[in-house]
Amino acid sequence: MEASRYDTTVATLVAWQSVRGCFVPVAGPWNGLSDRHREGDGTTPTGAYGIGPTMYGSAPDPGVHYLYHRLRCGDWWDEDPASALYNTFEHVACGTAPDFGGDSEALWTEMPAYEHFAVITYNMHPVVRGRGSAIFLHVSTGAPTDGCVSLPLRRLDLLLRWLRPDRHPIVVIGTASEIRRF
Repeated sequence: MEASRYDTTVATLVAWQSVRGCFVPVAGPWNGLSDRHREGDGTTPTGAYGIGPTMYGSAPDPGVHYLYHRLRCGDWWDEDPASALYNTFEHVACGTAPDFGGDSEALWTEMPAYEHFAVITYNMHPVVRGRGSAIFLHVSTGAPTDGCVSLPLRRLDLLLRWLRPDRHPIVVIGTASEIRRF
């Protein structure tokens, strides 16, 4: 994802693939970055990150090559920096409040944003409490995200079907000059 400057809420996403050692664009381009992202600051963290091993969504699997978990009542993302489960997917019994608080998300209720989504592995290996959580590649709602990357549903589904875990895809987020470093 490339942005013109740090204080923007709009950036361009291009999917690149290594072909004989050279990276070439294969999809896109599709249209607030921060080097010091923190929980709740509303920015998208810069850097290079992988894609989590499971993709999620409230809708049926769009044909991804990853494990797919269809969201149901009780599926949460723990965004509470005080929680031992911070920045992880958690399921609690439907109709009960989770033990964690903060701005944790009831994933199954977030429509249309979470019709389909992939986890961008920001702050996951290791998890640093307060560093930020729930950075996803999800459906655009027409408004800025709180740090995620979003695309219109058709483009997102195209990208999610194209991604393959055996190719170890990465998401690179930054300005044009920073992205050239990767």
